[in-house]
Amino acid sequence: MNLVIQGKTLSFGAKSYPCAIGKGGVRADKREGDGASPIGSFAIRRILYRADRVSKPETRLPVKAIGKQDGWCDDPDHILYNRAICLPFKGSHEKLWREDHIYDIIVILGHNDAPPVAGKGSAIFFHLARENYEGTEGCIAVKQAHMFEILKAVDETSRIEIG
Repeated sequence: MNLVIQGKTLSFGAKSYPCAIGKGGVRADKREGDGASPIGSFAIRRILYRADRVSKPETRLPVKAIGKQDGWCDDPDHILYNRAICLPFKGSHEKLWREDHIYDIIVILGHNDAPPVAGKGSAIFFHLARENYEGTEGCIAVKQAHMFEILKAVDETSRIEIG
């Protein structure tokens, strides 16, 4: 069963949830730093979570706890572009261990990763939304209770379709 995003609504089976999308809207021609969510259908690769803040998600997908050393390369000029990295890291990157709670659960999506193309967008995740569903940097986000409900139902064949 696929997750379908239309506007600021995520539909999954018979249910619909409010969601946040990129503050730049959605774009077919996703570019690094444009703040847009990419249009397309993306595999759900694996789940990362903050074990000090949330319980391990119940799911059929691979799950791994993250630590303070975990990051994600968003430097188009680096060989590890759009890949998980270990901190400290000299290239441009995102820290996955954040003060806010949006990365307490991170679902890694198969966007621009097979193989990554420099400048086509990195770190496109499905993660937790801010309270007011404020626009993301290009990710899709839902509240925590909805995330746990969705993760129980998805499997390795599930995809996120952003339109």
